[in-house]
Amino acid sequence: MKNPRLLAMSVGLLLAAHAAQADTGKLLLTGGVSSIGGAAGGGLTPWAVIGTNATAGEVGFSGYATRAATQDYSLNGYGVAVGLHDRVELSLARQDFDASPALALNGIAPFGVAPGQHIKMDVIGLKVKVAGDAVLDADSWMPQIAVGLEHKRTRPGSIGSVLDFLGTKTSGTDVYVSATKLLLAQSVLVNGTLRYTNANQNGLLGFGSAAPGKHSRSLQPEFSIAYLLSKNLAVGAEYRFKPNNLQALGAAAGLGAALREDDWKDIFIAWAPTKNVSVTLAYVDLGRIVPGITNNRRQTGYYLSAQVAF
Repeated sequence: MKNPRLLAMSVGLLLAAHAAQADTGKLLLTGGVSSIGGAAGGGLTPWAVIGTNATAGEVGFSGYATRAATQDYSLNGYGVAVGLHDRVELSLARQDFDASPALALNGIAPFGVAPGQHIKMDVIGLKVKVAGDAVLDADSWMPQIAVGLEHKRTRPGSIGSVLDFLGTKTSGTDVYVSATKLLLAQSVLVNGTLRYTNANQNGLLGFGSAAPGKHSRSLQPEFSIAYLLSKNLAVGAEYRFKPNNLQALGAAAGLGAALREDDWKDIFIAWAPTKNVSVTLAYVDLGRIVPGITNNRRQTGYYLSAQVAF
């Protein structure tokens, strides 16, 4: 990802069960940090936790800025979230994706893609905790469970003609269920999320596809695991399955696997120098993103994220 700004890929950690409490009474880092869509959790996937440092009866706020870069693309993001009584989370995120390689699509058809084109996307999120508590239920097998949605609207600019050709929509809504389990004795956190979506590349390439591609939503699992090295330092990994809606359409158009979408994964390290600040650095593998214009290169690189929470 070249030429950019700040990506919505923050990797969060809830693993500080041994850490000191914040003034609000919430344990250090137990609100996570911002995921790519703005919800609290890991960098690639939301968790069941409610972001910010607010506990029951309190209202909290957080803000973040992130940047990711791979061989051919870059993504910058920023956003804010409000946590209500450790029960409800509202989030707003904006992404700016440098889609400069898409200029090569003009060689396939007269799409009119402008040089240096960026795709922008806004994400409005809602998450509600419905059962369990990651910290209070740490001595049982009961996880914290939350349901959420992310409504996304993409502004493709001159790439809009490409999305029209693909038959994709410029807005869509993902629905998900997350379960987060904190194992205090082992200093380990695990999370599983099941997402109902038809987003292409998280929505940056629209939603659904013309036939014979897949237009309807499908269930896609996402997993995270983190290990606490010290009270304010943790490492972990994430894996997010993707729907690959466009490949069949590309093949039917004689493009082979040029529109293939791969799963996402990362390995991260997160540090919280204070109860209000966290910084995350990760190695990310986003697979092939429109491999027909990037010589089938896998998009590997880094993301760096910073968050403040109160």
